[in-house]
Amino acid sequence: MRTMMDSLSPCELNILLVEPSAMQRKVISQQLAKEDVTAVDQASNKQQALDCIRSVRPDLVISSLHYEDGNAQELLHTLRNDPELEDLPFMLVSSETRRSELEIFKQSGVVAILPKPFDRSHLGKALNSTLDMLTQHEIDLDLYDVQSLRVLVVDDSRMARNVIQRVLRNLGIENLTEAADGSIAIELLKENNYDLVVTDYNMPEVNGVELTEFIRNSNLHSHIPVMMVTSESNDAHLANVAQSGVNAMTDKPFEPETVKRLLANLLDG
Repeated sequence: MRTMMDSLSPCELNILLVEPSAMQRKVISQQLAKEDVTAVDQASNKQQALDCIRSVRPDLVISSLHYEDGNAQELLHTLRNDPELEDLPFMLVSSETRRSELEIFKQSGVVAILPKPFDRSHLGKALNSTLDMLTQHEIDLDLYDVQSLRVLVVDDSRMARNVIQRVLRNLGIENLTEAADGSIAIELLKENNYDLVVTDYNMPEVNGVELTEFIRNSNLHSHIPVMMVTSESNDAHLANVAQSGVNAMTDKPFEPETVKRLLANLLDG
């Protein structure tokens, strides 16, 4: 198992590839080799994958959507509900394009969702996100001491909150508070001071836009920068978010390097 302080390159990654098609396993392995990744274990179904993971924990699981004994959603659910494996980076490779079918993976904090077939640039970006998830690179801010920065993370998905907090901790941010809904976040804001709010858009009671509007209309909190993490992409949604006073937006799944750049712009800009 890697430690957070390890500095990794693609050639050091140990990957588990879960794909029922022998031909697809060969193709993906060849693509990985072009990115200098050669330590690739293979599994053709869910049970083989779990056996491999519990025998030797990989740095990353790359999985197709369907297997003969289940699917990637079931495998990911098993991993995310195991305390020893819940933070294992997971990448989906699929020809599926329906938003409803991919949403569960976005909410579960996968490092990437690659199309099938994917090109080398897609894979390179996804591997870089994995490396960022596995290593610490403290963000350098002029106006704030990173270690004392107070951040409120708001998302109704526990798994998504865990991934967001992991990325923030890798940037050196340790003072983190989490809330499972915008309504809980509002109560926390009434009692505490924060330097940054990172919030999901879709939440059941008070969504990210409503939370941002509360912050902007508050005499005490209107100055707090808000970063919104969202899997939405339609123009009407984006316009609604922009009007609420959000300072920055990033997609699910998001790239740690993008988060680092946005935070630097928000807090030092």
